Amino acid sequence: MNIIVDAFGGDNAPLEVIKGCRMARKKLGTNITLTGNKDEIKKTAAENGIDISDMEIVHAESVIDIHEEPTEILKSQNGCSMAVGLKLLKEDKGDAFVSAGSTGALVVGSTFIAKRIKGIKRAVLAPILPTATGHVMLTDGGANVDCRPEMLVQFAIMASAYMEKVMGIKNPKVGLINVGGEETKGRELEIEAYKLLQQAPVNFCGNLEARDLPGGNFDVAVTDGFTGNVVLKLYEGMGSFFAGKLKDIFSGGVLSKLSAMMVMGKIKDFKKQMDYTEEGGAVLMGIAKPVIKAHGSSDAKAFYNAVRQAKACVDGGVTETIIKSIETLPEGIK
Repeated sequence: MNIIVDAFGGDNAPLEVIKGCRMARKKLGTNITLTGNKDEIKKTAAENGIDISDMEIVHAESVIDIHEEPTEILKSQNGCSMAVGLKLLKEDKGDAFVSAGSTGALVVGSTFIAKRIKGIKRAVLAPILPTATGHVMLTDGGANVDCRPEMLVQFAIMASAYMEKVMGIKNPKVGLINVGGEETKGRELEIEAYKLLQQAPVNFCGNLEARDLPGGNFDVAVTDGFTGNVVLKLYEGMGSFFAGKLKDIFSGGVLSKLSAMMVMGKIKDFKKQMDYTEEGGAVLMGIAKPVIKAHGSSDAKAFYNAVRQAKACVDGGVTETIIKSIETLPEGIK
């Protein structure tokens, strides 16, 4: 198996990317192809004592900036590290692609360079969020602000395939994010999507109110990209808020510090559960081969886990499962 990695995507590239890929080669045994400025990659590796002799490097002159229009990636297909990686994926020179670069550029590039799965209307960003009992996949996390009801059905199918094949959850429970539990609640989008989800080949369990998301009663939370991105950012903000409050509580004096020592194991478990680097990144679902969007501030650990996540998608046959599910959809839902 070969995982293609954008060596210049993210705030800490290329050093943390290279370090994470070195860990992946050692622990996972998967082959790695790095895309980016070859001289800079080799120089960074040499200066930090990192052996990359067993990794292929495909040269790319430039990097697409997060401030550039996402469509710029289509104008620089032969130039930037992200586009070069996606072209390699399209040409079957790799099994999956990982990048911490511009989200917008990755969505556009994956759609028009690597291409979508036949029958999929939109690629969808699907981050994994921690819950009281495990994890929930949020889809869409921000790739598609405006959606039609049938798109939400496809999002549910793709997320269900991932949660089953990668996370090992049999018959994952799907919820539709809404403002109430009744099937008549919501905008036209939610009302119509509810009806279609009832007919879809997923374990649809009804509407999901945002306050229920952390409880862990659902494995997949489906919504449009606008709502999903708001939910995602609030989730991240509350995680940081709670982490800061815990730190304040247990650093307020001698007794507080002694108390912290007594529950340090549980605090570390909680911190690990809320740590985005443990998952690696958000899956860009619907592309012909797995694409992982790592967090922009990813460190070596996060890049390692993003590669591990990409490998798990390939090993689990997520794409193949999605293809089979889409093929069986009734005409009214496609």
